[in-house]
Amino acid sequence: MIKVLNNIFVLEGKNIQYAFGPYKGLLRHIYFGNKADEKDFEHFEIRDISSNDSSCDIAWEEYTPWGGLRYKEPAVKVRFSDGTRDLVLEYDGFAIEEDVLRIMLKDKFYPIAIFLNYKIYEEYDIIARWVDIKNLGEEDIFIEKAYSCEINIDGTGYNITNVLGHWVGEGRRFKQRLDGGKLILESRKGNTGHNNNPYFILDIDANEDKGEVYFGALEYTGNFKILVEATPYYYTRLLMGLNDFDFEYKLKPSEALILPKAYIGYTDKGYSDMSHRLHRFVRDIILPVDLRNSLRPVLFNSWEATLFNVKCDEQIELARKAKDIGCELFVVDDGWFGERYSDSAGLGDWKVNRHKFPNGLEELIHEVNGLGMDFGLWIEPEMVNPDSELYRQHPDWVYRFNNRELTTSRNQLVLNLSLNEVKEYIFNVLDGLLTNYNIKYIKWDMNRPFSEAGALNLDIKEQKMIWFLHSKAVFDLIERLREKHNGIEIEACASGGGRMDFGVLNYFDEFWTSDNTDALDRLFIQESVSYIYPAKTMRCWVTDCPNFINGRTIPLEFRFHVAMMGSLGIGGNINKWTKEEIELAKEKIKQYKEIRHIVQKGDLFRIKSILKDEIHAIQYVYQGESVVFVFKLYEKFGRKQYKVKLKGLNDDKIYEVKYSDKIVRKGGAYLKNVGLELILDGDFSSQLIRLKEI
Repeated sequence: MIKVLNNIFVLEGKNIQYAFGPYKGLLRHIYFGNKADEKDFEHFEIRDISSNDSSCDIAWEEYTPWGGLRYKEPAVKVRFSDGTRDLVLEYDGFAIEEDVLRIMLKDKFYPIAIFLNYKIYEEYDIIARWVDIKNLGEEDIFIEKAYSCEINIDGTGYNITNVLGHWVGEGRRFKQRLDGGKLILESRKGNTGHNNNPYFILDIDANEDKGEVYFGALEYTGNFKILVEATPYYYTRLLMGLNDFDFEYKLKPSEALILPKAYIGYTDKGYSDMSHRLHRFVRDIILPVDLRNSLRPVLFNSWEATLFNVKCDEQIELARKAKDIGCELFVVDDGWFGERYSDSAGLGDWKVNRHKFPNGLEELIHEVNGLGMDFGLWIEPEMVNPDSELYRQHPDWVYRFNNRELTTSRNQLVLNLSLNEVKEYIFNVLDGLLTNYNIKYIKWDMNRPFSEAGALNLDIKEQKMIWFLHSKAVFDLIERLREKHNGIEIEACASGGGRMDFGVLNYFDEFWTSDNTDALDRLFIQESVSYIYPAKTMRCWVTDCPNFINGRTIPLEFRFHVAMMGSLGIGGNINKWTKEEIELAKEKIKQYKEIRHIVQKGDLFRIKSILKDEIHAIQYVYQGESVVFVFKLYEKFGRKQYKVKLKGLNDDKIYEVKYSDKIVRKGGAYLKNVGLELILDGDFSSQLIRLKEI
């Protein structure tokens, strides 16, 4: 609900309010938190401390321009055609259009308008914020910095939670207290990257079940930046949006730059409530409409079984075995196209390799469909190998600078998606594959960051736009494909977890969480990802041991239980599995199909964490049903008995509980307050507990 009282705007959800308004020449933030009486909101007076401390820096501005006596980090910075680099924004009214509050700010002299957009999703207590910048004049305006939103919070000393990581080491969650100065989280790689993630969590003393938490996520998959500033004036500012590193956008006359959406929220009920709100919001609002309400299929991916040595007859044999253990989707990974016998050649030549598939893909797809499975295919359309027909024909289609050698990574270069002919080539290739073959699933990969990020087709004053233009082009391509090929499932991958963000999930159905499939490491990674992203969006594979990352061997049941906490996939070489392993796989896949509606649609509770506890326990609750996964890594001092107190249950209901080969009936209050006694015997032991209201 949007309310306007005494020139103060109030966004109101089920439990939260957000208030701001114009006052004495500034658009000022007033409040963000639990509900109060909106009639009581008012502006407070600001007093300068000295001539060195201006009221503009002390004020909680809703969207801070760079100009005048401002020295805090600006939300927007521009350069006009005459060289002026100063913005003097004045409030110029508001409109409410289709549940969106639009605040217009105009420069006092120059022809530029900035629209601040707000939409409250009341049921989820989530606020969408984004900014449009429009050139109202006849000369170009250059946007040097433009964040999607600015947030002001009373006090300093907040803990900032995010992740740091690298390839196969994504999702290493950290918490850092900020009493003064600035903290920056960002990517400069051209995609989300493995290092930080475009979300924020701010709290003082919160835990899973209680405490104030401010949180938000950015709907963008390119170079992002989140800046948190603990000011000397006893409040904390947060800015989130496009990274201003190597960024400048030439805004032509009458053109508008629409910035990515930021989704923000507040709760005083701790991290679990934050996660529940975000997860429900992603499942109900963010994910593509086509498959938003459907359950993710159990897939088999051929990569670890065959690597680049893809052959039709061997893929058919794998498909038969995948069907036998219960898989519903068969995905051929890298190696099916061009002269693709390693990662050094063929990328960009999206034609079926006739040595590997003498009769084309039709033979394999026919067999897969005949087995009752859908067929999927791996692609990496944004990239090209120098050793490819595409590059030999179009060496000008990659990002490059004059007088500089091209730097390859994984033996490949990045295609210049600011070129219309490149975008059309990619669309036509993908459209052709989806039109000519019965493909239901695409794994869209991106295996290297940018370098030599120049687009020689663009004017010299437009060169720094390429980061934004590339991400927009990717989304435009997928949008066009979805319009023509309804119901296609698309997975985002970027050398593992390099494309995990709300921007991806607005166009893709899920993401590949990490190339690291070691079950122990995955407990850390998946727990970290779960703070923001729902289980339904996390592809999780069961792969072989010893694991290729670290040589570790973990029991197959443990590996299955870890992968069953997301969207289950099988990535091991089932040709080499023993009869006992095949039978266990059948049992676990059957079990997953019985519980996946709870995992993929339910609320997630982090009960125990291996970061601080001897055991790890994750619970999912959905419409009177629940499932709990419990893991012990190492046995210490002979301890085998553990107590697990459950969450999210109805105190007044009786539950049938299945675990450890027994069935008991217990009340919800008992299970929450007293808990279950479990026996976990030996290293890498795990259990699955199922509950249902009776």
